[in-house]
Amino acid sequence: MKLAILGGGSWGTALAIALAPRFDEIRLWVFEKDLAERLHRSRENDVFLPGFRLPENVQVTADLGDAAGAGIVLGVTPSRHARAVYSAAAPYFNPSMIFVSATKGLEQNTLLRVSEVMAQVLPFRAKIAVLSGPTFAREIARGEPAAIVIASGEETVATTVQRAFSGPSFRLYANSDMIGVEIGAALKNVIAIGAGVCHGLGLGNNTLAALITRGLAEITRLAVAMGGEARTLAGLAGLGDLVLTCSGELSRNRRVGIELAKGRSLQEIVGSMAMVAEGVETCSAAVALGIKFAVDLPIIHQMHAVLHCGKSPREALRDLMERSLKSE
Repeated sequence: MKLAILGGGSWGTALAIALAPRFDEIRLWVFEKDLAERLHRSRENDVFLPGFRLPENVQVTADLGDAAGAGIVLGVTPSRHARAVYSAAAPYFNPSMIFVSATKGLEQNTLLRVSEVMAQVLPFRAKIAVLSGPTFAREIARGEPAAIVIASGEETVATTVQRAFSGPSFRLYANSDMIGVEIGAALKNVIAIGAGVCHGLGLGNNTLAALITRGLAEITRLAVAMGGEARTLAGLAGLGDLVLTCSGELSRNRRVGIELAKGRSLQEIVGSMAMVAEGVETCSAAVALGIKFAVDLPIIHQMHAVLHCGKSPREALRDLMERSLKSE
């Protein structure tokens, strides 16, 4: 089977390396033509994942037309570019393909999950799944064991991808709750920025544990209100991914929070990063979804105030701690 990966950032590159033994051919589409050319020549992504060599059966391209003929199309583009990329690639797709989104974010203006964007853009009833779980790109590229979730509203779609992707170091669990998986994937990035703020302020493990636990409660409330299942958020795509992103040194979103706590401006922080920290944009969409579904999201609201309204991290923390007392 042929696999097409749309997106040549760290995650797309790592997935190409990890999945190479499972496919005869992988086409890795890279948006930046100069990077695609260098990656084709050197076999190393010197911008987003230096130090790892692409296997020989991974072909690098800057032409979306090379996705034609793939059995599975794996989308790893940032959420802000998802609609444009899938729209441009749609003429090369057909209904026999399976489309998997591994993007952990939401479309800003519409508040849609990326799987919903795909369903809107593709000119046929597509077989769509979403991939998420506790994974850092560098560890996946190194071949370290990891477990992740593949979710689809069609059981055969999820199990087909599960069989195709699973290997000795990459274990997939099938799920039917696309809403829970995608909301967990997107909102954990916002909570991780908060975790970085706590670390940057010199706060310890008590604070981090409280943030993760109450952050998970917020994510679960919203996911359930949108039609997801609470048990999904207690698994790999919820709690597992949240713990990793809030505590791991490789977390880009956590790094944003650390730098905010040091007093750097968001514009300066984002401008210095080669890779996208999805939580920055997702935060606004999460606030809007909370309002739409009448769900209380106090941590996410405070993070929005820090990120986009100039509120100081210490003031946000104080306001969270001084909220009216509640039952758990």
